[in-house]
Amino acid sequence: MARKIGFYGVLAYVLYGLFFYWYLFHFADTSLQFEYEGSKADPATFLNGRELMLSEEYSKIRNLLFFLSTPFEWLFYLFILLLGFGNAFKKWAGQSTKFKLVQTAIYLFWLSLFAFLATTPISYISYALSKSYNISTQSFSSWMKDELIDFWVNFGMMIIIVGVLYWLINKSSKRWWLYAWLLSIPFTLFLMFLQPVIIDPLYNDFYPLKDKELEAKILALADKADIPAEHVFEVNMAEKTNALNAYVNGIGSNSRIVLWDTTLNRLNDEQILFIMAHEMAHYVEKHIYFGIAGYLLLSLVGLYLTARIMEYVIGRWGNVLKIPQVNDIRSLPLFLMILSMLLFISSPLSNFVSRYQELRADQFAIEMTRDTQAGIETFQELTRAGLSQVNPPLLVKIFRYGHPTMLERISMIEEFEINNKVKETK
Repeated sequence: MARKIGFYGVLAYVLYGLFFYWYLFHFADTSLQFEYEGSKADPATFLNGRELMLSEEYSKIRNLLFFLSTPFEWLFYLFILLLGFGNAFKKWAGQSTKFKLVQTAIYLFWLSLFAFLATTPISYISYALSKSYNISTQSFSSWMKDELIDFWVNFGMMIIIVGVLYWLINKSSKRWWLYAWLLSIPFTLFLMFLQPVIIDPLYNDFYPLKDKELEAKILALADKADIPAEHVFEVNMAEKTNALNAYVNGIGSNSRIVLWDTTLNRLNDEQILFIMAHEMAHYVEKHIYFGIAGYLLLSLVGLYLTARIMEYVIGRWGNVLKIPQVNDIRSLPLFLMILSMLLFISSPLSNFVSRYQELRADQFAIEMTRDTQAGIETFQELTRAGLSQVNPPLLVKIFRYGHPTMLERISMIEEFEINNKVKETK
């Protein structure tokens, strides 16, 4: 039975991969509709022939890697269960110590290590791809350092999460999912509070914006939007990437407005102010808090479904998967696999909500700055710097895009521009 499940798992993954290869490279049409040809959203008007070719090539390969990587994770957990690695990890943990919490940490270490070794090749391919297309400027040693930081940060958090999770499962086999969700609320808020000052600096250096004249303009814009900002931060990303970005993260007194130095190097002040107005919209419209609420709602549904699915799977195939019961630590790969599947399935919904919020932020930025030229040039430069597709395939948009497509963003500004001119002539 284990061989049969493993065979069908591999077969499903291969067929899934072939489908997305066919879809991305042979079926999906990324050309623009006739009415957009020659507009400011048409990449042929602001990218040269080589940039057009590279953006299509890079996007197709990157999208294929995205669609292959998540199901590969499911396949990894399935084979951990089928091949009995969970038994080996538990045995090694039991031989090392008698303390339950330390046993859990050791089990987690081995599971995390095997997952790291299994997924690193795909991560490296993604890194090498971005390097070959001149998106990444990061050295291999720097990339490997970030991967190892990821490993230890995730491992540290998993010790806490998994330790509490299985304690709850042992205490309440029926309602553990509800108690886990209730505890996740303060934990999520605590992590968001810590991220800007503890976690993010592990990867990059953050410091107050050096260009004080630009900072004054940004803070004046923040004051106009009634945002109590005192500092704008920049982060040294040029040693890692040529892509552009800016964001607001954190909550409460630890919230930050952050600009990548690549953005500062490639955009002029008007374009940067447009980006800042966009980011300020998230604060003004409380998108961060709506995002937290949405995440917590989805996690409640996700934990409930995970609990029910785990009970069913272990009840039916527990012997094959070598999981005696839900409260056994060997059920963790199954828990992670189901949760990952549910996150993937729910991503179209979360991306849809995110795209709506980003569109609102774009509209806010246009209304606030009234600088349509800066907005259009900013999105054109973002397309060039990231070799992005202006009009990505539908499935890519649904599963990958948390922002509107560049076609939608630039066209929205052009429409605003036209409507404004019509009003002025009346």
